[in-house]
Formats: sequence, structure tokens, C-alpha cells
Amino acid sequence: MRIFLFLIFIFVLSNCFLAQGQATDPEKGKFKKENIFLGTGLNLGFANKSFNVGLNPEIGYSITKWLDAGISLNLNYFSQNPSDYSNTKYENFSYGGGSFLRIWPVNFFNIQIQPEYNWINSTQKTLSNNNSYKYNYQAGSLLVGVGYGSHFIGNRYSYVTLMMDVLQNPNSPYRDQFNDPIPIFRAGFGMYLKPSKK
Repeated sequence: MRIFLFLIFIFVLSNCFLAQGQATDPEKGKFKKENIFLGTGLNLGFANKSFNVGLNPEIGYSITKWLDAGISLNLNYFSQNPSDYSNTKYENFSYGGGSFLRIWPVNFFNIQIQPEYNWINSTQKTLSNNNSYKYNYQAGSLLVGVGYGSHFIGNRYSYVTLMMDVLQNPNSPYRDQFNDPIPIFRAGFGMYLKPSKK
């Protein structure tokens, strides 16, 4: 709950900065088509005998020069091989969506916050007796990370981000069978819908 209150605080804070810009410049704060962007992210995660790969299409809007917000979808595949502590093999396919905030304190560095909700189809196979089980469940996650990239409003953007799921939901597609977070490397790129004339 505290995390969602924090996200609301970020949105309110960005609107305050936007309102200050409107007071000094009548063009600032107006909706601009060149601030809408479409793109996708590819993510890759790996940890102790586990592997995660996914696709994350997104649509967003550059609220200010330093703040982007939007919604994204995700498709993920996760697998974990048996280990010394467990003789079960896991394979999960998940899909879902959520929102994101991408903060650019400087043009080449970003901080990303991305709450998601996922539906997971899981297959678990116990190697000792060859029994296989299938489960369907849902889980929320909150990805937080930092990255490097380029950000040119009205033209294009790209980034590489390292993120972690900071919630401790054991059903999250970004946590292994021991509930340890899996580091997620995400590379994203996209274009703005209406290229800027500048």
C-alpha cells in the first residue's frame, strides 16, 4: 500500500511541476502529439539455475523533459532446473500488464518504477517420481531499477535497465522457487508518434 501511495505522490509532484510551467509559459503543460511514444522492451533474467525471457510492448507520454509515464503489457517465460535443495523443475508462462514511470534526471540515466499484475500458467515436474502438476494463479509485482539510455522527446528513445521485483510475493514471475528476486535486464527502444519538427 505504501508503494502505491508513493506512486500517487510522484504523479502529484509531476503535476505540480507541470502547473508551474504553465504559469510561466502558455505552451507548457498543453497536450502535445509529439510527446506520445510507442516502443517495446526485451527482458532477460537469470539466477541460480533459472532463466527468464520476455517481451514488453509499451505506450507512453513524456509529461516533462525528465518524466515519462505509460502502460505496458508483458509476456514472460521462466524456467528453473532442479537444484541441491529441490528436485522439482519449474516452467512458467505469464502475461499481464501495468503502468510505468521513467524518470530521467539526466538525458543518459533513468530510474524506472513499474507495477504489474500477471497471470501465470505453471508446470512443475518432480524428477524423483516423474509426477507433473499444472497450476494457474495470479500475482502482483513491482519492478524498480536504474538504467542507461538516450531520450529525445519527439524523436526516439532507448535504454538498458537493471530491475528487481521489490515485492515479496512468492508467485511473482520475477522470483525463483526460494522467493529470491531474479535480476531482470531490460533493453527498450521506441519512437515518438509524431516526429518533432525541431
